[in-house]
Amino acid sequence: MKRFIVPFAIAVVICFSAAAFAVTFVTIGSGGVGGTYYPLGGSMAEVLSKADIGVKANSRSTAASKENCRLLAAEKVQLGMAMGSSLFMAYNGTDAFEKDGKLPLSILFNMYPAPQHLVTVARTGIEKFEDLKGKKVSIGAPGSGNQVLTKMILEAAGIDPEKEYKMQQLTQPEAAMALKDGNVDAVFWNFSAPGAAVMEVGAVRDVKLISIPEDVIKKVTEMHPEVFAYTMKAGTYDDVDYDVATIADGNYMVVRKDMDEGLAYDLVKTMLENKNKFMDVTPQAAHFVPEEASVGIIPFHPGAVKYFEENGIGM
Repeated sequence: MKRFIVPFAIAVVICFSAAAFAVTFVTIGSGGVGGTYYPLGGSMAEVLSKADIGVKANSRSTAASKENCRLLAAEKVQLGMAMGSSLFMAYNGTDAFEKDGKLPLSILFNMYPAPQHLVTVARTGIEKFEDLKGKKVSIGAPGSGNQVLTKMILEAAGIDPEKEYKMQQLTQPEAAMALKDGNVDAVFWNFSAPGAAVMEVGAVRDVKLISIPEDVIKKVTEMHPEVFAYTMKAGTYDDVDYDVATIADGNYMVVRKDMDEGLAYDLVKTMLENKNKFMDVTPQAAHFVPEEASVGIIPFHPGAVKYFEENGIGM
């Protein structure tokens, strides 16, 4: 019998060692270069990987909101960033997600608000929303949450962009280059303010931000309660010394609803309690506090609910 005692003991040690060093690999679906999602996803992956919670994370550049919702449903990423308008559709299987059906998603936490930017430059002569007619306008990349929100605005304004604009569908980097080079007259962008893409254009051109008409804002928010009226204050961008009326969407960190509860708890706890490490990426990380992070438009994951309730937030 003694011959079997040592091998058995070794086997037990090996089993416990393997369990102790078990690692869960997760991929974060972020967004395109030029927006907030892309650098924030990389920073989050680094923080999670160093947090001693048994997670090894990496970030994947994607077309952002709509693609991230589909990648989550297909289990090709484990976390995904998504605008509220796209997430709401994905969860309910409506509009852009009608063919997908209802996707099995839940919120990990609310990240920050992102106002819709309508950006032009001085040479175009565009001073107000109505001046876009007949101009070369990018409505956002296909599959992006930006394009979803742009189409909401245009629909509420009674505008068919294919007929009334010289419509283009550019990614953020493409649109920034085109606006600088004069290949488009205006672009719709959605990201937290101030956004790097606007500042990039502003470094070489006189940037103008155009307000969305009040009646259009009212109609959009009545039709789509997942978005809200928002004012970008004067000074948000160096050369914009006036308030800009627009619509904002929430931005959420999203997971599949069947994610392990313990893993979800560790993820939200780690990201919110390390918010200062994200401040160099975006000042919007100031919103990474339980009171704001617990506000949602679809159900939260049970692991997130546990964390928020531990922090005195009734869910």
